[in-house]
Amino acid sequence: MKQTIVAGLALVCALAGTFSALAQEVKAPRSYRLTAEDEAFWKLIPRNASLKTMGSGFGFTEGPVWDRAGYLWVSDEEINKIFRLYPDGHREEMIALGDPDGNTYDREHRLLDCASVLRAIIRLTPDGRSYKVLADRYEGQRFNSPNDVVLGPDGAIYFTDPTLDLPKGEKQEIPFQGVYRLDSSGKVTLLTKELSQPNGLAFTPDGKKLFVDDSDKRTIWVYDFHPDGTVSNGRIFGKEDGADGEGVPDGMRFDRAGHLFVTGPRGIWVWSQSGKHLGTIELPEQPANLSWGGKDDSTLYITATKSVYILPTLTHGFIPYE
Repeated sequence: MKQTIVAGLALVCALAGTFSALAQEVKAPRSYRLTAEDEAFWKLIPRNASLKTMGSGFGFTEGPVWDRAGYLWVSDEEINKIFRLYPDGHREEMIALGDPDGNTYDREHRLLDCASVLRAIIRLTPDGRSYKVLADRYEGQRFNSPNDVVLGPDGAIYFTDPTLDLPKGEKQEIPFQGVYRLDSSGKVTLLTKELSQPNGLAFTPDGKKLFVDDSDKRTIWVYDFHPDGTVSNGRIFGKEDGADGEGVPDGMRFDRAGHLFVTGPRGIWVWSQSGKHLGTIELPEQPANLSWGGKDDSTLYITATKSVYILPTLTHGFIPYE
């Protein structure tokens, strides 16, 4: 009898240990929280800022672009469509497109999209129902999978081309992951190929520097930008470390004062001009990209996994195409 009791106790202990280990593996649900690393953070984000859900039930959201008409462009990489999302949550399907990613406007407010399956930079027609391929090759070789795009101070289009969304079964033709410039004549120029997986990118408000993050290395790079559309002196601006599964540097935007907002582990990291991490906007879902908009460009529109969130700020966004 005693042996039976001892054996039973051993089994209970073993099961308890197993359940404890499993419990440790289950991650606590994420929630919205503002975490300041410096008091300057509160000059940009209200302490009582309320996070609102603009839309949910998507597959995987990306490429937010606010339009003055009162809607947000949103790419859905899993549903393979681009939508117009309205403040009341209503969404309007515009075009079906294999794995659309980052978006921006050109100076004529025509939507530019990184079309991963097409392996191209495309421009949608004004009605949003069709598109034109602007570029899909560099020196005769197909791009990998264009990821994010921004309008430069010179009016040219700048974009990243990692292999993150290289279509399954297709061959990588360019033997590196580059950052490119596309001018109005259709000429594609390589700016740099030193990043492992270049992703989000943004120009400073004064147009003198180009920032690009490397999702693979979790680093943010900065380059000096020149009037002829070239860059030089690439160096690391900051690093966004986090646990596996918490997210990596992705989309980025500047405010008019030069603060950098970058998606990263658990949310959006806010950086000073000097490279100091001021704080993090932690979100219920992992964000991939963000955009300024609203009446006075003080609202952040955030694409985060299956949802789109809205957050009021105390600053004003820098919008390159305006």
